[in-house]
Amino acid sequence: MSVPSSNDEELRRAAQESMNDPSRIRERVRALTLQALRERQFDVKEFRDVMGAMTEGISEGASVHGHDAKEALKSAFSGLDEAFTRAAHASSLAVKELAAKGKDFSEGELKQALEQVRRLEADFLQTWSRVSESASETVKGEMRNLMTHVERAGTDTGRVVGATLREFTHRMGSSWMQAQSTGVDTARNVGERFTQAAGGFFSAMSEALKRDEGRRDK
Repeated sequence: MSVPSSNDEELRRAAQESMNDPSRIRERVRALTLQALRERQFDVKEFRDVMGAMTEGISEGASVHGHDAKEALKSAFSGLDEAFTRAAHASSLAVKELAAKGKDFSEGELKQALEQVRRLEADFLQTWSRVSESASETVKGEMRNLMTHVERAGTDTGRVVGATLREFTHRMGSSWMQAQSTGVDTARNVGERFTQAAGGFFSAMSEALKRDEGRRDK
Protein backbone atom coordinates (compact mmCIF):
# COMPACT_ATOMS: atom_id res chain seq x y z
CA MET A 1 0.00 0.00 0.00
CA SER A 2 1.70 3.17 -1.18
CA VAL A 3 0.47 6.67 -0.41
CA PRO A 4 2.40 9.77 -1.56
CA SER A 5 2.89 11.85 1.55
CA SER A 6 2.20 15.11 -0.32
CA ASN A 7 -1.20 14.09 -1.70
CA ASP A 8 -4.15 14.15 0.69
CA GLU A 9 -6.55 13.43 -2.17
CA GLU A 10 -4.88 10.11 -2.92
CA LEU A 11 -4.92 9.27 0.78
CA ARG A 12 -8.65 10.06 0.91
CA ARG A 13 -9.32 7.76 -2.06
CA ALA A 14 -7.23 4.99 -0.51
CA ALA A 15 -9.20 5.33 2.73
CA GLN A 16 -12.44 5.11 0.78
CA GLU A 17 -11.25 1.93 -0.94
CA SER A 18 -10.20 0.44 2.40
CA MET A 19 -13.92 0.20 3.26
CA ASN A 20 -14.65 -2.23 0.41
CA ASP A 21 -13.91 -5.47 2.31
CA PRO A 22 -15.83 -5.50 5.62
CA SER A 23 -13.64 -8.24 7.07
CA ARG A 24 -10.46 -6.18 6.71
CA ILE A 25 -11.54 -2.59 7.31
CA ARG A 26 -9.82 -2.16 10.66
CA GLU A 27 -6.57 -3.71 9.45
CA ARG A 28 -6.47 -1.68 6.25
CA VAL A 29 -7.38 1.62 7.88
CA ARG A 30 -4.73 1.07 10.54
CA ALA A 31 -2.04 0.18 8.01
CA LEU A 32 -2.91 3.08 5.73
CA THR A 33 -2.89 5.58 8.59
CA LEU A 34 0.39 4.27 9.99
CA GLN A 35 2.06 4.53 6.61
CA ALA A 36 0.76 8.04 5.97
CA LEU A 37 1.94 9.24 9.40
CA ARG A 38 5.29 7.59 8.98
CA GLU A 39 5.93 9.27 5.63
CA ARG A 40 5.21 12.74 6.98
CA GLN A 41 6.77 15.02 9.53
CA PHE A 42 5.79 14.08 13.06
CA ASP A 43 3.83 17.22 13.96
CA VAL A 44 0.34 18.54 14.61
CA LYS A 45 -0.40 19.91 11.13
CA GLU A 46 0.63 16.72 9.38
CA PHE A 47 -1.41 14.66 11.82
CA ARG A 48 -4.47 16.81 11.17
CA ASP A 49 -4.05 16.46 7.42
CA VAL A 50 -3.90 12.67 7.74
CA MET A 51 -6.89 12.63 10.10
CA GLY A 52 -8.93 14.74 7.70
CA ALA A 53 -8.11 12.76 4.55
CA MET A 54 -8.61 9.40 6.25
CA THR A 55 -11.89 10.33 7.94
CA GLU A 56 -13.33 11.86 4.77
CA GLY A 57 -12.47 8.72 2.81
CA ILE A 58 -13.93 6.49 5.52
CA SER A 59 -17.16 8.50 5.54
CA GLU A 60 -17.49 8.27 1.76
CA GLY A 61 -16.65 4.57 1.74
CA ALA A 62 -19.14 3.80 4.51
CA SER A 63 -22.01 5.22 2.46
CA VAL A 64 -22.00 2.11 0.24
CA HIS A 65 -22.59 -0.22 3.19
CA GLY A 66 -26.19 0.84 3.82
CA HIS A 67 -27.51 -0.87 6.94
CA ASP A 68 -24.03 -2.21 7.67
CA ALA A 69 -22.54 1.28 7.89
CA LYS A 70 -22.53 1.09 11.70
CA GLU A 71 -20.18 -1.89 11.81
CA ALA A 72 -18.04 -0.56 8.96
CA LEU A 73 -17.54 2.77 10.74
CA LYS A 74 -16.87 1.06 14.04
CA SER A 75 -14.12 -1.03 12.44
CA ALA A 76 -12.65 2.00 10.68
CA PHE A 77 -12.64 4.06 13.87
CA SER A 78 -10.85 1.23 15.68
CA GLY A 79 -8.21 1.16 12.94
CA LEU A 80 -7.64 4.91 13.27
CA ASP A 81 -7.49 4.65 17.05
CA GLU A 82 -4.91 1.86 16.88
CA ALA A 83 -2.71 3.92 14.56
CA PHE A 84 -2.93 7.10 16.63
CA THR A 85 -2.35 5.11 19.83
CA ARG A 86 1.03 4.15 18.41
CA ALA A 87 1.71 7.78 17.58
CA ALA A 88 0.82 8.68 21.17
CA HIS A 89 3.16 5.98 22.50
CA ALA A 90 5.96 7.28 20.28
CA SER A 91 5.34 10.84 21.48
CA SER A 92 5.38 9.72 25.10
CA LEU A 93 8.66 7.86 24.68
CA ALA A 94 10.21 10.87 22.95
CA VAL A 95 9.15 13.27 25.71
CA LYS A 96 10.52 10.94 28.38
CA GLU A 97 13.80 10.47 26.55
CA LEU A 98 14.33 14.17 26.04
CA ALA A 99 13.20 15.15 29.53
CA ALA A 100 15.76 12.72 30.93
CA LYS A 101 18.46 14.85 29.32
CA GLY A 102 17.68 17.62 31.78
CA LYS A 103 19.49 20.84 30.90
CA ASP A 104 19.88 19.76 27.28
CA PHE A 105 16.10 20.02 26.84
CA SER A 106 14.51 23.30 27.97
CA GLU A 107 11.27 23.57 29.89
CA GLY A 108 9.82 25.50 26.96
CA GLU A 109 10.58 22.67 24.57
CA LEU A 110 9.11 20.18 27.01
CA LYS A 111 5.89 22.15 27.26
CA GLN A 112 5.65 22.38 23.48
CA ALA A 113 6.22 18.65 23.14
CA LEU A 114 3.55 17.93 25.73
CA GLU A 115 1.17 20.29 23.95
CA GLN A 116 1.56 18.17 20.83
CA VAL A 117 0.79 15.04 22.86
CA ARG A 118 -2.24 16.73 24.40
CA ARG A 119 -3.66 17.74 20.99
CA LEU A 120 -3.55 14.22 19.54
CA GLU A 121 -6.82 12.74 20.83
CA ALA A 122 -8.66 16.07 20.77
CA ASP A 123 -7.81 16.63 17.10
CA PHE A 124 -8.72 13.03 16.27
CA LEU A 125 -12.22 13.35 17.77
CA GLN A 126 -12.79 16.87 16.46
CA THR A 127 -11.92 15.73 12.95
CA TRP A 128 -14.36 12.81 13.18
CA SER A 129 -17.13 15.16 14.38
CA ARG A 130 -16.38 17.75 11.69
CA VAL A 131 -16.45 15.23 8.86
CA SER A 132 -19.70 13.72 10.15
CA GLU A 133 -21.46 17.03 9.48
CA SER A 134 -20.97 16.71 5.71
CA ALA A 135 -21.61 12.95 5.51
CA SER A 136 -24.69 11.35 3.96
CA GLU A 137 -27.67 11.18 6.32
CA THR A 138 -27.23 7.50 7.20
CA VAL A 139 -23.50 7.80 7.73
CA LYS A 140 -23.86 11.08 9.62
CA GLY A 141 -26.17 9.46 12.16
CA GLU A 142 -23.88 6.49 12.70
CA MET A 143 -20.79 8.68 13.00
CA ARG A 144 -22.54 10.80 15.61
CA ASN A 145 -23.72 7.74 17.53
CA LEU A 146 -20.21 6.34 17.57
CA MET A 147 -18.86 9.67 18.82
CA THR A 148 -21.40 9.67 21.65
CA HIS A 149 -20.18 6.24 22.71
CA VAL A 150 -16.53 7.25 22.44
CA GLU A 151 -17.09 10.37 24.55
CA ARG A 152 -18.34 8.10 27.34
CA ALA A 153 -15.88 5.23 26.98
CA GLY A 154 -12.79 7.09 25.73
CA THR A 155 -10.18 5.92 23.22
CA ASP A 156 -6.94 4.01 23.54
CA THR A 157 -5.20 7.07 22.11
CA GLY A 158 -6.68 9.18 24.88
CA ARG A 159 -5.59 6.75 27.57
CA VAL A 160 -1.97 6.97 26.46
CA VAL A 161 -2.19 10.76 26.17
CA GLY A 162 -3.75 11.02 29.62
CA ALA A 163 -1.12 8.84 31.26
CA THR A 164 1.68 10.90 29.71
CA LEU A 165 0.18 14.22 30.76
CA ARG A 166 -0.49 13.00 34.30
CA GLU A 167 3.11 11.91 34.68
CA PHE A 168 4.53 15.24 33.57
CA THR A 169 1.92 17.34 35.34
CA HIS A 170 3.03 15.65 38.54
CA ARG A 171 6.64 16.54 37.71
CA MET A 172 6.04 20.13 36.60
CA GLY A 173 2.98 21.22 38.56
CA SER A 174 -0.49 21.77 37.18
CA SER A 175 -0.33 25.49 36.30
CA TRP A 176 0.77 25.06 32.69
CA MET A 177 -2.00 22.51 32.08
CA GLN A 178 -4.63 25.14 32.89
CA ALA A 179 -3.44 27.43 30.10
CA GLN A 180 -5.34 27.82 26.86
CA SER A 181 -4.12 25.52 24.09
CA THR A 182 -1.27 27.23 22.26
CA GLY A 183 -2.61 25.99 18.92
CA VAL A 184 -1.02 24.88 15.70
CA ASP A 185 1.54 27.65 15.29
CA THR A 186 3.30 26.89 18.55
CA ALA A 187 2.87 23.15 18.20
CA ARG A 188 4.44 23.25 14.75
CA ASN A 189 7.51 24.81 16.31
CA VAL A 190 8.12 21.91 18.65
CA GLY A 191 11.85 21.36 18.84
CA GLU A 192 13.42 19.39 16.06
CA ARG A 193 14.83 16.96 18.60
CA PHE A 194 11.34 15.95 19.72
CA THR A 195 10.13 15.52 16.15
CA GLN A 196 13.11 13.35 15.25
CA ALA A 197 12.92 11.27 18.42
CA ALA A 198 9.18 10.67 18.17
CA GLY A 199 9.43 9.90 14.45
CA GLY A 200 12.18 7.38 15.17
CA PHE A 201 10.14 5.60 17.83
CA PHE A 202 7.09 5.63 15.58
CA SER A 203 8.97 4.14 12.63
CA ALA A 204 10.35 1.37 14.84
CA MET A 205 6.87 0.54 16.15
CA SER A 206 5.38 0.52 12.66
CA GLU A 207 8.10 -1.77 11.34
CA ALA A 208 7.63 -4.18 14.25
CA LEU A 209 3.89 -4.30 13.59
CA LYS A 210 4.42 -4.96 9.88
CA ARG A 211 6.78 -7.83 10.66
CA ASP A 212 4.32 -9.35 13.11
CA GLU A 213 1.47 -9.11 10.63
CA GLY A 214 3.65 -10.58 7.89
CA ARG A 215 4.42 -13.61 10.05
CA ARG A 216 0.71 -14.11 10.85
CA ASP A 217 -0.22 -13.96 7.16
CA LYS A 218 2.19 -16.77 6.21
